[in-house]
Amino acid sequence: WLHVDAAYAGSAFICPEYRYLMKGVNKADSFNFNPHKWMLVNFDCSALWLKQPRWIVDAFNVDPLYLKYDQQGSAPDYRHWQIPLGRRFRSLKLWFVLRLFGVENLQKYIRKQIALAHLFENLCCADERFEIFEEVTMGLVCFRLKGDNAINEALLRRINGRGKIHLVPSKID
Repeated sequence: WLHVDAAYAGSAFICPEYRYLMKGVNKADSFNFNPHKWMLVNFDCSALWLKQPRWIVDAFNVDPLYLKYDQQGSAPDYRHWQIPLGRRFRSLKLWFVLRLFGVENLQKYIRKQIALAHLFENLCCADERFEIFEEVTMGLVCFRLKGDNAINEALLRRINGRGKIHLVPSKID
């Protein structure tokens, strides 16, 4: 089973210039992305594609007598797509965002976020206290203070402690 977890970066594929990163995705059995992570949709909203939806339906199928009804089988029964029998209408949030902003404005938003990541990269490169540890990928910048891990952990605690922005830690051995 080959699964592509594009939780964060999947939203960028709305921009044609980033679709090259999807090369080979046609070999996947499943693909998901989370519009709430980078597409201006409120938490929680995930999109899942399955090459064979039957696989998940068979895995989660529950059919006790008290849930049977006359028109069973005439339309997809989404209670078989997850463990809970009911589901909220999460896709409505995504539909509203697409209608409100449109594809072009969502593309502009993602392009701006990527440009801001490169601006931050340039600011780090211009400051001798910092180093960029990996190539900037989409909106992700892996940077650190030069020196030992203790000063980086202190910086992380200080920035996250303010509650205005949130940095995600990484440890490099």
